[in-house]
Amino acid sequence: MTALLGEMTDAECRACLPALRELRKKLRPEPWHPRALRSYPALHAAGAVCHTGAAASATWLTGADMRSRQAPTRALLDVLSRRPPTWLGELAHRLAARPPSTQVDYGLMAGLIRMAAGEPPTTRAFVTGWVQHMSSLWQHQDTLADRLRQDPHTPRLVAALFVTADVGASLAWCPAEGPNSWAGSIARLTEEGVLNRPAMLDGCVARLLRGGSVVDQRAFLRLLRTLAPTRSEERERLTGWAALAADGVSTAAGYAQSVLARLALDGELTVGRLAEVSEAVLFRPEKKLVRAQLVLLGKVLRREPTHAPTLLPVVAGVFGHEDTAVQERALKLVTRHLDTAGDARGEIASAVEQLSPGLRSGAAGTLGVAVEAAPLGAYADVLPPPPELRRLAPTPESEAQVVEDVSVLLASPEEDMAAFETVLDGLVRRARADREGLVDALAPVVARRWWRTVDPRHVAPDTRFRALSGGIDVVLATLFGAVRTQTLHEALQPHTTDHLCEHGALAGVVDARLWEVAYRIRTEPLPFLLATPTWESGRLDAGELVTRLAAYHRLGVRPGPCDFAQALLRADRTDAAGARAAAAALGTAEGDRLAAWLALDEPAPPPAVRYTEEGWTLLEPPVLPADLTGFPRPFQPLAQPVSSRARCTHWDPSPAPHWLAVVPGHRELVAARLLSHVTHTVRHAGAVPGYLPRLAEAEGPAGDAVHLSLAYGLCARHAEYRLAAVDALLMLAAREQLDARLLGSSLGSLLDRGVLLPGRLTDSARTAAGTGAWALLWSVLREALAPLLAGRAAPGASPVAGLGALLAVAAECAERSGARGGIPEIAEVAARRGSSQLVTQARRLQNALTGRTA
Repeated sequence: MTALLGEMTDAECRACLPALRELRKKLRPEPWHPRALRSYPALHAAGAVCHTGAAASATWLTGADMRSRQAPTRALLDVLSRRPPTWLGELAHRLAARPPSTQVDYGLMAGLIRMAAGEPPTTRAFVTGWVQHMSSLWQHQDTLADRLRQDPHTPRLVAALFVTADVGASLAWCPAEGPNSWAGSIARLTEEGVLNRPAMLDGCVARLLRGGSVVDQRAFLRLLRTLAPTRSEERERLTGWAALAADGVSTAAGYAQSVLARLALDGELTVGRLAEVSEAVLFRPEKKLVRAQLVLLGKVLRREPTHAPTLLPVVAGVFGHEDTAVQERALKLVTRHLDTAGDARGEIASAVEQLSPGLRSGAAGTLGVAVEAAPLGAYADVLPPPPELRRLAPTPESEAQVVEDVSVLLASPEEDMAAFETVLDGLVRRARADREGLVDALAPVVARRWWRTVDPRHVAPDTRFRALSGGIDVVLATLFGAVRTQTLHEALQPHTTDHLCEHGALAGVVDARLWEVAYRIRTEPLPFLLATPTWESGRLDAGELVTRLAAYHRLGVRPGPCDFAQALLRADRTDAAGARAAAAALGTAEGDRLAAWLALDEPAPPPAVRYTEEGWTLLEPPVLPADLTGFPRPFQPLAQPVSSRARCTHWDPSPAPHWLAVVPGHRELVAARLLSHVTHTVRHAGAVPGYLPRLAEAEGPAGDAVHLSLAYGLCARHAEYRLAAVDALLMLAAREQLDARLLGSSLGSLLDRGVLLPGRLTDSARTAAGTGAWALLWSVLREALAPLLAGRAAPGASPVAGLGALLAVAAECAERSGARGGIPEIAEVAARRGSSQLVTQARRLQNALTGRTA
């Protein structure tokens, strides 16, 4: 084939293109067929040669359908060698301009550049490929420095490293240190004069200033350290160090800070520049950098007290730092040099108001500032407004609106119960009115759903759907005929299981209703659904349900058993006397059943039973306090006891919003059955982040299960889960449903057992308190700290990492809210000798509670 392609003229090549395109079109639907696997490499090479334009050839070579079945690089270079050098160079540059996702072979690009005898491109694809090629030392006996030295394009490509995005991961292919490291090799070539030293230093500083991934920053910071700038080179780049210290990532800022510190202590940094840099560094959130800068300023002030008027106002800016230990360090520095502050005393005094209350009163006397003390009992928390009960959006009537809502629902990262119910009802209505038109309109929306793209010879949609309904997908797949009627019918038959997990009842109700809706769409379309909620909480107005049943009776429609059962569970029994009479007057079996259901009193659910397993506090899920004997089989497990120790197969907690709407008003039942998912967020991930805020907004009593869920969420591993738990905490408090004693005692016992980490609770508490809920957080932390500190007052007691920081947040909450009243455990720790953060913050908290000045 190579010889044949090499002998063809341009006209003959162009004449072959239609046949090649037709063959490619035939092979594309079955890329893994043996015939396709044999044909693709030859097709890949033939198309590259037969396109006489470099742009068209590059497009052919990088086609997605041939990406994993390309012709060998050597064969491609052979058949392309007949082209003129300028053409080959243009092709190489066009291939190099493609994004890395196209996986263009570096050997092909480098071979084309070699044949074209031109300059290599400096695109991301080429530079990354060059780095990976140079890093493959396991294939060679030489070193990385030797290979770089032999490549004539090394200066150009090394310079391109500093402007190539995400190249750090490729640089990490080699050892971080040693003779075969990229940093060591570039430094050696710089010493030899192969690479320009000023350009290397400037490139490192500029790349660090650009930011980027952690891997990138680590690689270029390592190179900068290896180059070891001299003192004169450091002085020449003062602007770069200052910018890095102010805006660089933490590690790069730390290096720049150390360079500036050396220059400042040697008198090579003006006091104005030092003040400017310090102001930026002290504003950073990293406490390590802030403390280091305060230490530097202290050293400078000891050597040159005349700098106090310029530097002390900058130090006073730290009075507003969130860490009171940093505030105290800054206050000590200001107090020590206040006599030499001169005219800056007024500016310093104005910053005293930013100090925490515990430090403010003591600093006021020292700095000569009058601070008005807030009267006790005058503080009030700032809480978000309680959520308003919102009606569900009306079901869309038009086909276009239904299709648009389906598209939005499928694109949502988390399922919204209200949107889901509206879309489901809309699909049912439109399927009865014009099923064919609905299918045609939905075709582009569902084109990429798995049941549309999967090869039925390998994975039958029926098989997948039998295992799990897949939410709205089972209804959409039924509309498109991807699920057989027999499969839908079998799914509705009563099934029994001896190993129902704690989520099985809730999931079973949701799935059974979806299967029923899908089956009725295929066999006996419904005009609308009975169980669509009236309110976003999942509640259904009883009068509205009576109206729907009356419409069913007029139309002669048989209600779906699961849909009607779900409607009963959602029906609001409050002030339902009129609806009960209207239901009885319908004269139908469903109306009589609804009237009897509304006449029942709704008893309180039995309390959940706590138990401990490997330190974790868990609950035996309570049952629904109702007689569900006449309900469909999937609903009956809701009223049956189930052990939380049962093996669970519901690895995906995203249907949690739907589970809350299965039994609206019984929030504790759902919270107890989802508690194991929430505990997973402490170790890795579990319930979706939006679950806890929805739980806080749900109806029903907030008891042990809700507060335990909140305790685990506040100490979740990932910040997004902790932020969601903070939202839920504030929401419960705004609704006056938060039991601070219950939440605090649960947190304290779990922290004491080492199940939860104090550092995570500190982050959540600081976030919540920052909204203005200081008294709320103190009421929770007060209960959590007592069991956590019990037994740790003795000098030999085992320390708890992060406990001092948690005490600092508690002390600030107590100071700002004006809390009073001693806690014996706090007093015992405060009486210990030493200056650790734990003891220091315990003393601060003790002073706040007793009204003493720090």
